[in-house]
Amino acid sequence: MKNCPARNKNLIDWVSKMAQMCQPEEIVWVDGSDVQRERLEKEAIANGELIQLDQEKLPRCFLHRTALDDVARTEHLTFICTKRKRDAGPTNNWLSPRMAYDKAKAIFKGAMRGRTMYVIPFSMGPVGSPFSKIGVQLTDSRYVVLNMLIMTRAGESVLRQLDSQETFTRCLHSKAELNINKRLILHFPEDNTIWSVGSGYGGNVLLGKKCLSLRIASFLAKKENWLAEHMLVMGIEEPNGHIEYIAAAFPSACGKTNLAMLIPPEGLKVKGYRIWTVGDDIAWMRIDSDGSLWAVNPETGFFGVVPGTNLKTNPNMVGTIKKNTIYTNVLLKPDNTVWWEGADGSAPESGIDWQGRSWKPGMVDSQGKHVLGAHPNSRFTTPITNCPSASFRLDQHHGVPISAIVFGGRRQHLAPLVYESFNWQHGVLSEHPWPLNLPQLRWVR
Repeated sequence: MKNCPARNKNLIDWVSKMAQMCQPEEIVWVDGSDVQRERLEKEAIANGELIQLDQEKLPRCFLHRTALDDVARTEHLTFICTKRKRDAGPTNNWLSPRMAYDKAKAIFKGAMRGRTMYVIPFSMGPVGSPFSKIGVQLTDSRYVVLNMLIMTRAGESVLRQLDSQETFTRCLHSKAELNINKRLILHFPEDNTIWSVGSGYGGNVLLGKKCLSLRIASFLAKKENWLAEHMLVMGIEEPNGHIEYIAAAFPSACGKTNLAMLIPPEGLKVKGYRIWTVGDDIAWMRIDSDGSLWAVNPETGFFGVVPGTNLKTNPNMVGTIKKNTIYTNVLLKPDNTVWWEGADGSAPESGIDWQGRSWKPGMVDSQGKHVLGAHPNSRFTTPITNCPSASFRLDQHHGVPISAIVFGGRRQHLAPLVYESFNWQHGVLSEHPWPLNLPQLRWVR
């Protein structure tokens, strides 16, 4: 390969093999520099992948639109590919690795002709941390590259870390034809490999996120005796400056992100209480050398749902997404800013909706249904460092010590909000024994 900066032979051989299958016109290695990122932004604007927003009101912010049938994770086309079906778990779709590779290879073959293959070395977690895992994603989408630069630690520093280690998660993605009938999101935990083809939506194509950080990581964690959990991590600072950190798990749409960057009630805020946001979605946890449970947020950004985000529901997030943000499938206003249902203020008098059509408030379709300006699953990708409550311990190699784990959810009927448990057995609702010999934490559910 020309101009290849890698020294890891396994990496070089794998990239060459995937390039032979996908047949890109050229290969570009992502170095994580501002110069390269700005060049990619300009190219994405020129070919229509991104729309540049008003740079005074929303500096370094862009709008992206996906295909109409590519607006969320495609769960029925997402598979765990293990030799034994039972190893995929009871709630996942399963394919045998042989069948999955064969089906995907037929779609990947020549899928990048006339396109550039971008090689993204990325680290989930601080580079070099014992908590962290390195992946390399190949993609033909500038949108994916720019999002991965927000969501992960990517570039030259990760490539140099790979010089001294053999293993990394092999992540291959191509938009191909963006055809839902030729779309697959495949996880091969026994091969430490992820393949995604036929999609351009973030949840299917940012392979460091759910694909690696939860699905593949769960397999690695079981083998290596740690935990990969769908949990926020936040710090609670007392008036004397002491900070306790907790992790919390909630189902979708239960306010996990809002809790992670909570602003304390005025009565507590004036006393000096403060919340520190470590992460809003994923926690990697392990027993450290002191015998305590510690956690890192493997990500460096938020990939959040936009509708309903406003100064009342989450003022910190409103401040976070005012710069350095990629919006996906929201309404474009005439002043070249963006809007979504549930945003602050009144709806604009007109705009271009998430499908690229003219839009006005109160519009209905042929069936009399209200036409939304932004898709209900419209998204933002934004750096966690933008957040006013971002923790100063984001890059700590050993993460933060966890003092409590909270489980929450929705109930149909009224019930007390908090129960305090008396021991592990009382506090954990599970059919299976906890996988680690964990220290005595304070459990709340």
